[in-house]
Amino acid sequence: MVLKTFGWSFAVTAAGLVVAIFYGGWTAFGLVAILSILEISLSFDNAVVNAGILKKMNAFWQRIFLTIGILIAVFGMRLVFPVVIVAISAQLGPIEAVDLALTDKDRYQELVTDAHPAIAAFGGMFLLMIFLDFIFEDREIKWLAWLERPLAKLGKVDMLSVCVALIILLITAMTFATNAHLHAGPADKAETVLLSGVAGLITYMIVGGLSGYFEDKLEEEEEREHEEEEKAKRTGKPVILLAGRAAFFMFLYLEVLDASFSFDGVIGAFAITNDIVLMALGLGIGAMYVRSLTVYLVRQGTLDDYVYLEHGAHYAIGALAIILLVTIQYEIHELITGLIGVALIGASFWSSVRRNRALAAAEGASGAGDKPEVSSGV
Repeated sequence: MVLKTFGWSFAVTAAGLVVAIFYGGWTAFGLVAILSILEISLSFDNAVVNAGILKKMNAFWQRIFLTIGILIAVFGMRLVFPVVIVAISAQLGPIEAVDLALTDKDRYQELVTDAHPAIAAFGGMFLLMIFLDFIFEDREIKWLAWLERPLAKLGKVDMLSVCVALIILLITAMTFATNAHLHAGPADKAETVLLSGVAGLITYMIVGGLSGYFEDKLEEEEEREHEEEEKAKRTGKPVILLAGRAAFFMFLYLEVLDASFSFDGVIGAFAITNDIVLMALGLGIGAMYVRSLTVYLVRQGTLDDYVYLEHGAHYAIGALAIILLVTIQYEIHELITGLIGVALIGASFWSSVRRNRALAAAEGASGAGDKPEVSSGV
């Protein structure tokens, strides 16, 4: 099972490390290995959230996610994206940007650093909305019950997550503008931060709204089919078309989500190397493992067995969103970013294990067939 799921990741790892050796010797080999580990550690929460969405898709769309999706993830976000942001920020053509990345690495890194506020604002707001919509929703299973219960009550207020996100964005932009004024910095970047953050918010609402709409439609149709078996036999094309639209928008949502998760990895990679070839190799290898891990979680039913994993991943998303917004003004080491996500997911996993043990012990003591109610809060 492990070899089948991670086989392509192992193969890509071997090929990427060999290419790195031929490209730059053992130094390049070490840099690619470090970048791969960095990407995996920063994107583990991405795999958990992806698995929660991917398990709703059929086998066909799961294969699309692993084929076309991986091309978008590896070549789009890890190779093309760094070039695109330089081309846009420096107002260069695509060919000029590629030439700059290959021939003048220092200047290339400088341009990417200049574009960081816009990237961080867009990605931070997109991820923040994911976290807020999760935490404001009333869920049957709660991990940090002391926190999630009152937030779920507040979540009954319409558009609360949007209001909170916009307030955080305004504070971020105003702080950036104030600091830029005091230190004679680029005050015009405050406007860039504001516009990019709003763009991230709008992107989330459009893509998430469409996927949620078609997912709800699909669930309604499935319930109708279950109640009327005779009609289910005659559903045919209309139902397939509906399922296709739902799966497509969920796939689109997954790709935008993966792109937002990739921002910190791509930017963080410049702290290790400014060689675009080595970045593409290292981050590409890491992206393959994130994809494989997502499928592994789905096929093993890990999210059903360890019910708090999804909570931990969303808390990690919230932490990453705040970190991205903070990095607009202050530098935060990538190791801290990665460890926060791993720590939150690890804590949620351990809480899930304790819950499962408590359920098993209660079942053994009662001897009943039904699972007794066990407190899910921490």
